[in-house]
Amino acid sequence: MSDTAERLVHLLADGALHSGERLAEGLGVTRAAVWKSVAELRERGIEVASHDRRGYQLHRPVELLDIGALRAGAKAAGLSLPVDCAVFFEIPSTNEYLQAAEAPPVAAPRLVFAELQTAGRGRHGREWLAPFGSGLTFSIGWTFAEMRSDLSALSLALGVCVVRALRAMGATDTQLKWPNDIVYRHHKLGGLLLQMRSEAGGPACVVAGLGLNLELPAAVHESLRASPLATPPTDLATACGGVAPSRVAVAARVAGTMLEGFATFARAGFAPFAPDWAAFDSLHNATVTVLRHDGPLEGIARGADREGALVVEVSGRLEKVHAGDVSLRRAAGLASS
Repeated sequence: MSDTAERLVHLLADGALHSGERLAEGLGVTRAAVWKSVAELRERGIEVASHDRRGYQLHRPVELLDIGALRAGAKAAGLSLPVDCAVFFEIPSTNEYLQAAEAPPVAAPRLVFAELQTAGRGRHGREWLAPFGSGLTFSIGWTFAEMRSDLSALSLALGVCVVRALRAMGATDTQLKWPNDIVYRHHKLGGLLLQMRSEAGGPACVVAGLGLNLELPAAVHESLRASPLATPPTDLATACGGVAPSRVAVAARVAGTMLEGFATFARAGFAPFAPDWAAFDSLHNATVTVLRHDGPLEGIARGADREGALVVEVSGRLEKVHAGDVSLRRAAGLASS
């Protein structure tokens, strides 16, 4: 995206009507350049309304992310963000950006936010794209000094951190769905994606990405009513009774809580998170169907073990299901994408 188009978004972020003349003055460009930048934003899926002879405005206000505001928000919540912290306006994928970069030093995490992510991916390569300004996408790069035996449970631990943060902000019914979905009343609020690289006997670098729906446009909600998905998306505004908390405040608290979670996991593994994971487990004692490469497995979900595997009771015996092998569906018809 051009620098002019990016600066234009900042001028329009308040959602007010701005004349083309004032925008041109503010950007130091011609009216024709403003028009061209508006077209560029629309190509990126950013809704900019044109009002004949009066100007332009965004479809709705957007609280853009800012490093200073994010640090202040984290501090207000008793948290902190790392020194290595950045906000990109547009990036293909925050996870892939950190995966391609040099691994951060031990105990010196890296945090990257994106306003507009064009190639985000969820579990099993599923696309994760949210309309501009309606959600959060960020990734944390963390290097463990050595490979932990329970590292496979890290996604569950980080899910606990996300739910703790969201509940503290008013989304009291938020839960987790094994292995990496954040849910509200069996609707998907968001999801985690973890990627790892390591060397035998050496440090392990993990990149953890989060996609979270904050306030989906009314048109998206309308389309979801007819969605064939058994577990359609929802947003934080819905989970909070109709009004989403400040986007910057959510970003700061969730990221800060996840960073604390990384540090706790590095010291003590999954054990400190296990009680909350069990309390937040949306499938506890539910009849489920696990879809595996060797066929479906139906039983009763009995939580997760200390290594993060889902425990399923099948005809009186317990079977373990590991992340990455399966998709999980409630037999009652509530499914996870």
